[in-house]
Amino acid sequence: MITDMNDICVLEDDVLSRALEVMNDTALGIVFVTDKSRKLVGVLTDGDVRRALLKNGQLQDKIRGIYNKDFFALPVVAENDIIIRSFTEQIRIIPLLDSVGKVVDYASAKRLRSIPIATPQLLGNELTYVNDCISTAWISSQGKYVSKFEENFKSLCKMPDALAVSNGTVALHLALVALGIGPGDEVIVPDLTFAASANAVFHAGATPVLATIDRDTWTLSSESLARLITKRTKAVMPVHLYGHPCDMDTIRDIANQTNLFVIEDCAEALGSLYRGDHVGSFSDASTFSFFGNKTITTGEGGMVLFKNPDIGRRARMLRDHGMSPQKKYWHTEVGYNYRMTNIQAALGVAQMERLAFFVDAKRKIAAGYKKILSRSPHIILPPEQSWATNSYWLFTFLLKDSAPLEPQELRTAMAMRGIETRPVFYALHTMPPYEKIARDTDMRNSLEISARGISLPSYVQLTEQERDFIAEIIVKLIS
Repeated sequence: MITDMNDICVLEDDVLSRALEVMNDTALGIVFVTDKSRKLVGVLTDGDVRRALLKNGQLQDKIRGIYNKDFFALPVVAENDIIIRSFTEQIRIIPLLDSVGKVVDYASAKRLRSIPIATPQLLGNELTYVNDCISTAWISSQGKYVSKFEENFKSLCKMPDALAVSNGTVALHLALVALGIGPGDEVIVPDLTFAASANAVFHAGATPVLATIDRDTWTLSSESLARLITKRTKAVMPVHLYGHPCDMDTIRDIANQTNLFVIEDCAEALGSLYRGDHVGSFSDASTFSFFGNKTITTGEGGMVLFKNPDIGRRARMLRDHGMSPQKKYWHTEVGYNYRMTNIQAALGVAQMERLAFFVDAKRKIAAGYKKILSRSPHIILPPEQSWATNSYWLFTFLLKDSAPLEPQELRTAMAMRGIETRPVFYALHTMPPYEKIARDTDMRNSLEISARGISLPSYVQLTEQERDFIAEIIVKLIS
């Protein structure tokens, strides 16, 4: 781990032998050339050195006349998508600079930050299973891995039916449509969640109604849920935010008393337990996401599970263009193409083989963060109620008002040290598409958690050294 950018920098008055030493130590094939104030003035590659030596240059020659002053760099606060689009055949490593031009990090095709917020681990049978798909030519939505992946989730959540789909958002939409929720209906959704939760309700033709969240769990408030139910309410969508389960017993009691469907959004909570049972087990329908930053990944992908097998069968038909399973190319309803490919499912099957390892690693990362961050009086640690097992998809804490830095200032300071962080989702009711669907008058909890929350790197490859390095920096910055 390179945490000191001086380790990959040389001064413009250094000699070629010094540049070669640095290249040998870092194995990057490049060094960043700076002036005495450590401001970037150029780059020097192993090719530049080789060409200089072929022209009768000497190892003790100054690099001042050799390095390339026509270089490409980006601000350290540049978004990842901008960095990715900047790579070319010629630009493979990009220095990331602070506001005065000093190198504080670098990006390459293998790592966009010194310590990113998330990165998948694909070290199991992923390549073996994908190669099996390719060698047998089963690469589309038919193939053994799709059914195996679905069986994994049926077993995990003890639900009678599971359907692999193309992403987590369509999983929610398919759940809603299969349950018969549409125009004129309302679905209660927590105010603090990723927009896909509410968007899926809109896509189904129904109206999401935003509820406040519980301060102790950061998830849907049962009191708010009870207040917001009307004659038009058909379902409630509890979201297990950042890996902490909702209070499902209370939510189910309210739903049963008022004849509501329960649709669990488990996109961020694979591996989380509620009173010992896996989330996704407590509802009429439940959904998962396998985007690249999730606990397991298929690149893109999702899963939807149903308690009622008849509804599951209808969802399976809708997933496949509304085509009758008994009569090929005979469409009984207007359906969707929401299928997952066999290649994606092959990745998922391989990832599921190591689910216990992934969750255990994330919980150990969280425990290490907690141990160090708890020393600061300015931090509120993420919740874990006595009845919950938090899978800590992203370790997320709150910065108190008493802290000497605002959350964005702390995030910028972390970026200057090569550490990527993330803000918490915006409260939905503060954004234009959702302003008119908030009926609860007290949204203080979602507003505060949104404003004060910061997510830290939580991927399973994060070492104890890196984790402690991150936490110690935070404590020092806000002490």
